[in-house]
Amino acid sequence: MALHPDFPNSPHAILNPEVRWFPADEALRETTMDKLMPPLVSQLRRKVKEFRDGGYVGATETSKSLLNWWFREPHLQERADGTTEEFRYFFAQRETLETIVYLYDVVGAKDKFDLMRFDGSGVVSAGMFDESWRRYVVKMATGSGKTKVLSLALAWSFFHKLYESDSTLSRNFLVIAPNIIVLDRIYKDFQGLRIFFDDPVIPDNGFDGRNWRDDFQLTLHVQDEVRVTRPVGNIFLTNIHRVYCGEEIPPTPDDDNSMDYFLGKRPSGATTDSKVDLGMIVRDIDELMVLNDEAHHIHDAKLAWFQSIQDIHNRLLQKGDALSLQLDVTATPKHNNGAIFVQTVSDYPLVEAIWQNVVKHPVLPDAPSRAKLTERQSAKYTEKYADYLDLGVIEWRKAYDEHQKMGKKAILFVMTDDTRNCDDVAEYLEGHYPDLKGAVLVIHTKSNGEISEAASGKAKEVLEALRKQANDIDSMGKSVQGHRLGADAQGGLGRAQRDNHRRLARLCRQQQYPSRADLRPWTAQNVPR
Repeated sequence: MALHPDFPNSPHAILNPEVRWFPADEALRETTMDKLMPPLVSQLRRKVKEFRDGGYVGATETSKSLLNWWFREPHLQERADGTTEEFRYFFAQRETLETIVYLYDVVGAKDKFDLMRFDGSGVVSAGMFDESWRRYVVKMATGSGKTKVLSLALAWSFFHKLYESDSTLSRNFLVIAPNIIVLDRIYKDFQGLRIFFDDPVIPDNGFDGRNWRDDFQLTLHVQDEVRVTRPVGNIFLTNIHRVYCGEEIPPTPDDDNSMDYFLGKRPSGATTDSKVDLGMIVRDIDELMVLNDEAHHIHDAKLAWFQSIQDIHNRLLQKGDALSLQLDVTATPKHNNGAIFVQTVSDYPLVEAIWQNVVKHPVLPDAPSRAKLTERQSAKYTEKYADYLDLGVIEWRKAYDEHQKMGKKAILFVMTDDTRNCDDVAEYLEGHYPDLKGAVLVIHTKSNGEISEAASGKAKEVLEALRKQANDIDSMGKSVQGHRLGADAQGGLGRAQRDNHRRLARLCRQQQYPSRADLRPWTAQNVPR
């Protein structure tokens, strides 16, 4: 499964569809490549290449202007030291926007039947699509800039609707995160609309005869902090819990968390109660685009997330409109059975992102060190895997020292199979390594990987502290305060302990990793460009 020998190192290089990575031996490229990729992607890449090479023929004037501004105009940004450097979007981000524009402007792809025309596998059927509205899924490796793609797509929709008389897109946007930690990360970029102006998202006034910056009038509403809404020009940034229908969707045994179905609904906590019914607000406006971050959570039409979007679409239909577009971004657009989301229209896989130094590289310890690892016979987790944990710390120390020279911080990440073993590892690390005493961040999650948000009283304060610690974990010079919170019935939140100058971050998730191979020590690092 090696990369093609002509695959470029630079993430800015335009990628020829014929050299893209696929999960098989290079000898099978000609015969099986299309069948081993997301079914729509292979043909779409070729069509989008023709679209790009032809100067975006078939796109609206608005779309052409934006694509040329983003990807063909030079953009200089000032560094902290006063010098300037050129800003360029990664090709993966460019190809994603070109694909979206191609599908909307040129193909007019409005439903599953239009998308099925690009099936390269020969096995896609209408029954594989749950939605009746326009939905495009973007697959991008974690850390490769999905938030930038969301900002570009949002600006494109806004200007398309504003400047093109026959546009069916939107100037209102619902940006949905799966939980509050992801929400906080997105908010850092969207706060004050900073990403739209820090990055060259909005063209200069006068570019191609438009007053882009003057016309880009949007108000950001976060969670329940909904200010006066205008008919158009609103960004609603929220986690999914604020969007559920006013008439609550009954729980089902197929939900990620089925406890409400079997045990009855629990009372809402302070962090899930909504002071303003955001769900009803977004259902009352006349045009809307939905953008989902970490959209692998929408893997089943029975889930409340999907049903909430479906309800919004149906409300718009009653008013003679429709959901303009659902754009989903995720690194893993897969159903529980492993099948890829058939709506996937663009793909930047992890292998390519690692090769182009866009995301972190896994680095194994040397062979002699690995050869000394022994799995001991013991029922106690840290006794059984002591060699693996000790070698992990050794490798982390090496990475920490190297990264510190560059003003970066290396993080050791340990994942265990349940919360009890998670706490066992935390106690082992703090007990065996004095400089790690009080430097371990522990997060317990539910079986689906989500952090519980149902907290009240003191637990709510711990939740807020955990949010801050998770957001600050990569920052140099940050300190977090210690808190302790017992796990709830679904795994819940663990304890978060004080960080010090030798920070060690651990996240423990309640999932199954039965083999010792899953405990191999490794460090993750970026090679400086």
